[in-house]
Amino acid sequence: MYDGVFQVPPGHYVIASDKHFQLNQYWDFHYPKAETSTSRRSDADYAAEFRETFEEAVRLRLRADVPVGCYLSGGLDSCAVIGLAARHHPDPIRAFTLTFDRPDYDEEKEAKEMAVKVGADFSPIPIRQDDLADNFAGAILQSETFCFNAHGVAKYLFSRAVRDAGYKVVITGEGSDEILGGYAHFRRDMLLYNQNGQEPAQVALLLQDLDRLNPVSRGLLLPDGEAMPLENVKRILGFVPSWIETFSTRSVKMQPLWAADFIEKYGQRDSYHALLSGIDVRGQLAGRDPVNQSLYLWSKTLLPGYILTMLGDRMEMAHSVEGRVPFLDHHVVEMIRSQPVRQKINGMTEKYVLREAVRDVITDTVYRRQKHPFLSPPATLNPKEKLSTLVNDTLRGSVLESIPFFDQKKVIGLLDSLSAMDEGSRVAIDQVLMTMLSACVLHRGFGLAA
Repeated sequence: MYDGVFQVPPGHYVIASDKHFQLNQYWDFHYPKAETSTSRRSDADYAAEFRETFEEAVRLRLRADVPVGCYLSGGLDSCAVIGLAARHHPDPIRAFTLTFDRPDYDEEKEAKEMAVKVGADFSPIPIRQDDLADNFAGAILQSETFCFNAHGVAKYLFSRAVRDAGYKVVITGEGSDEILGGYAHFRRDMLLYNQNGQEPAQVALLLQDLDRLNPVSRGLLLPDGEAMPLENVKRILGFVPSWIETFSTRSVKMQPLWAADFIEKYGQRDSYHALLSGIDVRGQLAGRDPVNQSLYLWSKTLLPGYILTMLGDRMEMAHSVEGRVPFLDHHVVEMIRSQPVRQKINGMTEKYVLREAVRDVITDTVYRRQKHPFLSPPATLNPKEKLSTLVNDTLRGSVLESIPFFDQKKVIGLLDSLSAMDEGSRVAIDQVLMTMLSACVLHRGFGLAA
C-alpha cells in the first residue's frame, strides 16, 4: 500500500538534495543502566523535581495568540495538565471532554468534578455509535493506518467539535503513559521482572488482581489467550515485554482468518525479530531495567506509529487543531528517565511520581483512580447499533473479498459466532474486527479494491 514511502524515525532529521540523502539522529531516551540508577533521594524529592519540570512544560504551552483549551478526561494525565494550566491561565480555561453512552467507557463524571475543582469552563462532547459509524472512513483515511478500536474516530470527531467551538490550540495528556509506565502491561512487567524478593504466591495474586481490575484492557493491553512463539524475543532481550505478548495473542486470534496462500507465504515469519533488528539493542536496551526496556520499545513503535497517529496529531490536524503535549517535552522525558523505576510504578500504583507531584491540583477521585485506557465502546457490545451494522456489511461485502490476505468465509463464520460469545470474548475480538474494517477502508479509499 505504501511501497517506497517511509517515515523519518523519531528523534531524527533528514538532509536531502537531488544528489544526496542523509538521515541523522539528534536525540534519544538513553535510559541509564540498571546498576547506575540506585539513587537514595526521597520520594518527596523526586516528586518536587517532577513538579517543577512538568509545570514549566505546561506553562510554556499556554503561550499563544489565540485561546488555548485543554482536553480533559477522568484520567490522571489530562487532569494533571489542566490542574497546572489553570494556575497559569488568567481566565477560566475551556475543558473539552469526550463522553460515551456506555458507563464502562464514559468518564464525564470524573472530568466534570475536575473541571469544577479548577474553575474550568466544562464542555462535554457526546459521541454515539452512529457518529462513529458515519465518520469511520474519514478518520481512518486521515490516519493512514489500521485501528483496533474506534477511539481514533472519536478523537477525529472531538477535534472537529473543538474547531467548531472556535479553538485552534489544545493541551493534551498524550505521552504520559509512555514515559511513566501507565498502561497495565507495564505493571505486569514490574510484577514479573522486578519482584524484589516477593513471594511467588503473592505475585500470582497481584497478577490476578491486575486482570480482574482491568477488564477493558483484556486482549488490548493485557494478554488474552495463547501467544505465538516468542523465543527469539526472550533470547534477544532476556525476557518478553508484556505488550509484545499481548499483541502476539491478538495475532493468534487473527491467524484463523488469513487466506491459505497468505499463511503459506508469511505464516512462519517472525515479525518481532524483524522489529528488534531495527532497534539498537546493545546500545539502548542491554543492562537496562526490564520496565525501561519495555517503555523504550513501546515509545519507538506504538507512540509514533499509533498513539500520535490515531489518537493525536493526525486526528487533531484533520480539523486544523494544534495539539500540544507537555509530557513529551524533552526536559520532562530526560528528567523522568533518570529517576528510579519505582517512581513510575510503586507497588501496583502506576505513574506514582506524577500522582504525588500534582496531588494538590487534582481531585481525590483522580488521585486514587487506576489507569483507564481511552477506548470507545466496542461495536461487538452494541449489536443493534450502526457501527456494528457497518462492521457486518463491510466484512461480508465485496471490499473484504478483494483483499488478498483474508479468507472471507472464515470472517463470516466469526461474525456469525459473535452472539454466542461472552462479553469479555466479544471485547477481545472487537479489536480483530476493527483491524479488518480499517483495512477495508484503506483498501477502498486508496483505490485498491477490485
